[in-house]
Amino acid sequence: MPEGAPRVEEELRSGFVTVVGRPNVGKSTLVNRILGTKVTITSPRPNTTRRAVRGVLHRPGVQAVFVDTPGLHRPRTALGTRLNEQVADALDDIDVVVPVLDATGPIGPGDRYVLERAAATCRGRAASGASGPLSRVLVAVNKVDRASKAQILERLQGAHGVLEGEDADAGVEYFPVSAVSGQGVDALVEAVLARLPHGPPYFPPGTVTDVPEAFWVAELVREQLLAHVREELPHSIACRVTEWEWPRVRVEIVVERESQKGMVIGKGGAMLKEVGTAVRAQLPPGAFVELRVRVEKHWQQRPDMIERLGY
Repeated sequence: MPEGAPRVEEELRSGFVTVVGRPNVGKSTLVNRILGTKVTITSPRPNTTRRAVRGVLHRPGVQAVFVDTPGLHRPRTALGTRLNEQVADALDDIDVVVPVLDATGPIGPGDRYVLERAAATCRGRAASGASGPLSRVLVAVNKVDRASKAQILERLQGAHGVLEGEDADAGVEYFPVSAVSGQGVDALVEAVLARLPHGPPYFPPGTVTDVPEAFWVAELVREQLLAHVREELPHSIACRVTEWEWPRVRVEIVVERESQKGMVIGKGGAMLKEVGTAVRAQLPPGAFVELRVRVEKHWQQRPDMIERLGY
């Protein structure tokens, strides 16, 4: 190596970027937009994301691991408590945190908690003497395609008001974005990449996500159910793969009551048929997805079932 040439590991930068926010602010849509591919399911229903999902962005000399997290909320079930714990876990050992706000709605207690928690995480990392540049808080005000200029300005000012005094310590910056149209997303990504520390990549080239195939298929089934079932059902539905002999996959759909089982199956099995068709359209040709529905009473309050379902 020529004298004075930088070491290879010093030329590389990599790190973890945790995306946090209340339910339904568009975190998953934003992560999918950033990566340019679908790595996490989306739905207008709250608490669609139930497990931290990592998506990997590769750029020359840089690798950013974006972590999509469940929506932070006031838990009413054991499942809700577990989802909040996953967010807390995802905020450990991160390099950048992206709190996401909804430009179309006022900043509420949940948003303030998210912002304060993000700033505290970065302050704590800096105080611990973590290597690399100071962790940053990059606030994304999402859904600007649906908000007026006055609303966007109000959200930006509101976020700044919550974090006033944090900017210098946590390196706070603000980005109006639209995860749907892509507006402002490139600027956010460039800011994230610029703040990653020197280090080797965490994943091999070409890796898009660390989500196992079986979990992904189960999530595709749940996504389609969320799009088709009645309002009262989404929180009661869970899915898991019980048999994987590719191209044949069996997915078990878990509900909490017998009446819900009938809703999921539909008249003459119409609902399951529609869901299965939509899922197969997103899988490689030749895939066969068998759907079974099972009742597990009060599973959201049962730690054993929550663990068994992968949450």
